[in-house]
Amino acid sequence: MTVTTLPRGRRALTLALGSLMFWMAAGASAADFDPLHGEVKGLVDEVAERGVDRAWLEDALGRAEFRQEVLDAMSGAAEHRLVWHEYRDIFLGEARIAEGAAFIDAHREAFTRAEAAFGVPPEIIAAILGVETRYGEITGDHRVLDSLSTLAFHHPRRGGFFRGELAAFLEIAFRQDVAPDSIEGSYAGAMGYPQFIPTSYRAYAVDFDGDGHRNLWTDPVDAIGSIANYFAEHRWQAGAPIYHEAEGPSERPGGITFNAARPPSATVGELAAAGIESDAGLPDGTEVVPLALEREDGSLQYRFGRDNFYVITRYNHSHLYAMAVTELAEAIAAAEGRQADWFTATAADPEERP
Repeated sequence: MTVTTLPRGRRALTLALGSLMFWMAAGASAADFDPLHGEVKGLVDEVAERGVDRAWLEDALGRAEFRQEVLDAMSGAAEHRLVWHEYRDIFLGEARIAEGAAFIDAHREAFTRAEAAFGVPPEIIAAILGVETRYGEITGDHRVLDSLSTLAFHHPRRGGFFRGELAAFLEIAFRQDVAPDSIEGSYAGAMGYPQFIPTSYRAYAVDFDGDGHRNLWTDPVDAIGSIANYFAEHRWQAGAPIYHEAEGPSERPGGITFNAARPPSATVGELAAAGIESDAGLPDGTEVVPLALEREDGSLQYRFGRDNFYVITRYNHSHLYAMAVTELAEAIAAAEGRQADWFTATAADPEERP
């Protein structure tokens, strides 16, 4: 390494300029989420009106740090860049399936109560946990305060959405007496075993173990009950099918919207006219979500998503996610030796199913 020695005057000037640039950068970073100015102050005003202590809010936001990696990660989600067989392979490994069955066995009482109270089978709840955090093992290593502050005030399109999430997060942390800079989660601000975003935490989290706290960060029992409550509130139909297998042409027919994360809207009759049919015995007027999933060999696997499939997409707005949860749940049930016909139940009335 070559060291160049500057004349004393130039050296002093260089050091002074370097020091100035350092403090300017530090000041910009510190002021990035200044709770006394601009949009950040507006957020403080809004949350303080809900009864959250203003001094506490100002201190919390004063600890937030801008994270460029959070903005970078928002454009790289697996749901946006993978096809079905690639996405499926992430979550359907033998170890994750066995861990799901073991997790149900370890928390059998909570799963049984959740199914009785909300109508959601243990395998579906466990599969959500398996896909989201591998049953609580991987819950994220981003400070939620930093992630949500960065997205709220720097995301070019969804700042308003994340501003609401940041407000909800601060309210939750204050009311549960948790240091906001101590909570870690995903780059998008999802938290705990079930990876609830803050507004979902506030709306759907339940104290399922009766200890007086809604704790999704470290309590698997509260997580189990909260996922079941989330599904019930989004109109999960107990005992009803999630999807039906179907057959169709080698190329997707035109004029049909496939793989949409929205309520069933295409009729079985319309799809039959396009050459896509199921042997489930559904009336022609039955509305479904047409699914065309790409296998590893490039062929298409057709399925008809039902209302419960749509409910799973409310947790994550992706048909890949909903299908991975469903197949993982099927595999966990098989590992348990449990007969779970409701995954692809026939067209019989739900009330007639066991």
